Amino acid sequence: MGSFSSAHWIVVMVVALLLFGRGRISESMGDFGKGIRAFRQGLSDEDAPAPTPALAAVEAKEQPVIVEAAGEPR
Repeated sequence: MGSFSSAHWIVVMVVALLLFGRGRISESMGDFGKGIRAFRQGLSDEDAPAPTPALAAVEAKEQPVIVEAAGEPR
């Protein structure tokens, strides 16, 4: 009594297709796939070690200082 047969699932799929339409279901499944990919990428990014502050300071490039020559004093 608690389980659904294949006929029940077919009826549910037909009703969902009639309510939402083919385009809307495929669009939502595409969004679902993008969400899963972003979640997995977020998990793999957590494993990467954060750069140390000393290394970040070495990698930073110095900006040249431009000094304009002053005119004659008045």
